[in-house]
Amino acid sequence: MTRRVAVTGLGVISALGGDAGEFWQSLQAGRSGIAPLQTVDPALLRFPNSAEVRNFAPLQYFEEKEIGLLDRFAQFGVVAARQAIAQAGIRWTQSLRESTAIVTGSCAGGQNTEDEGFVNLYRNNIPRVNPFTIPRTMENGAASRISLETGVVGPTYTISTACSSSNHAIGQAFWMVRSGAVEMAITGGSEAFFSLGFLKAWEAMRVVSPDTCRPFSKDRRGLILGEGAAMLVLEPIEAARARGAAILGEIVGFGMSSDAFHITQPSPDGAARAMRACLRDAAQLQPEAIAYINAHGTATLANDAAETASIRQVFGAHADRLAVSSTKSMHGHTLGAAGAIEAAATVLALREGILPPTANFTQPDPACNLDVIPNTARQAAVEFALSNSFAFGGLNAVLAFRRAET
Repeated sequence: MTRRVAVTGLGVISALGGDAGEFWQSLQAGRSGIAPLQTVDPALLRFPNSAEVRNFAPLQYFEEKEIGLLDRFAQFGVVAARQAIAQAGIRWTQSLRESTAIVTGSCAGGQNTEDEGFVNLYRNNIPRVNPFTIPRTMENGAASRISLETGVVGPTYTISTACSSSNHAIGQAFWMVRSGAVEMAITGGSEAFFSLGFLKAWEAMRVVSPDTCRPFSKDRRGLILGEGAAMLVLEPIEAARARGAAILGEIVGFGMSSDAFHITQPSPDGAARAMRACLRDAAQLQPEAIAYINAHGTATLANDAAETASIRQVFGAHADRLAVSSTKSMHGHTLGAAGAIEAAATVLALREGILPPTANFTQPDPACNLDVIPNTARQAAVEFALSNSFAFGGLNAVLAFRRAET
């Protein structure tokens, strides 16, 4: 059994706003959420800026005793899931709870809790460790909490594949719904890692920009780290129609690959394999049918050039007609949540007929010779799009989306 899979709910919390509406307004305006670091003193780092979720007040969403069990990344994931579930208008029955999956992605898990624990233990010489450290740090913290809140008892798990975590999670959930293994899925990813120890580790890699994120620009200087979450509700399109749910978009394909090349340097061949696998999975979707790609687009010298090469490898002459943008230029690189946030951006772009821009663009780079929608959003009626995620370790995951039928 192969079924078409609809997206019926979207929830987003990011540096661009506290819900999907605010997120989309910022994207189409080309408004960046990159600003001076708040959580950590920027004087302690070589980079001063970030894309943090500003003014998040946990007590607006959780009771105080619940906050003690949930790290910030898990709180984000739960808030986004609540939004998606509400938009989907789900009416839970015991049968549906048993046939729904929750599949999430996270790269860093409870970094804030972990860093705080190490500071107390090693610097402050406090031998007593918070008894909730393990449940707060585990990467499945958001998935487990969503299960508790909804009563979902179907397959529930978390995938951690660095920056491809959420795309792998959404792809797995898509396959489960398409195959009939489950009747519904809540899927996406969340991340919150703004602790000094984690940021110092990124500083040591020398890939973080000292100013802002300029994907595909000749003068790009690296990525800007961000945090947040996005969650999607997936269900068979016929079931969604039968219950009168609004269909926001459709997932039509998923492909993945491993570079087997280098632990941190990207391979155009590996990325191309994942895109080709995605097109094959989407009922042999032809490359010429794709009109927009939400790129991985980290703004590092190596990634943007490699991604450009991979796109040209897959699409050939059609690459000159593709619109390609990196929304990381606005919401930052959210690591394990990146795929989910960018999936939300892609679904909204297709639904609204507006392609979000690559913000902060200054000058073309011959190594990135694509139409990158510089600085200003573009109206375009696009039917099919890809969303790319390429991770350290050479792990690639690509999703294909289709505009909802009117």
